[in-house]
Amino acid sequence: MTKFLSLPFIIAAISGVTMAVQGTINSALSQKTNLLLATLIVHIIGTVVALAAVFARRSPIFGSFWQSIPWYLYLGGVLSVIIVGLVALSIPKIGVCNATTAIIIGQVGTAVLIDHFGWFGVQRLHWSLWQLLGIGLFAAGAKLLFR
Repeated sequence: MTKFLSLPFIIAAISGVTMAVQGTINSALSQKTNLLLATLIVHIIGTVVALAAVFARRSPIFGSFWQSIPWYLYLGGVLSVIIVGLVALSIPKIGVCNATTAIIIGQVGTAVLIDHFGWFGVQRLHWSLWQLLGIGLFAAGAKLLFR
């Protein structure tokens, strides 16, 4: 129960709230412009905000550390473009609740695999029978949410 009410859990829950709002806003923007332009606008604004944060914190931008980072850790930007585009595309067709439920199903399923196998350098956290039961119940609950 302690982990459930911990600050990291609350921060992650707030992240989920912002994802639902972001997906809705991005979808509306894509309806007013088009999918590719909306995705570009979102990432330009995100880049400006991120640059401002980097400069405000005086984080080093240039250095030799870039070469020591595994290549696949740079794919976040590519994945972000895909995520923004797919979310903006799906929400008008199936609604915010259904799209968000599908997103969470995909996230949890993938997260279990990443934790279990330790992909991308994360600490391995093997799944248990309770977690598998939780995933089953989660999937059943997600089915009930679909309209």
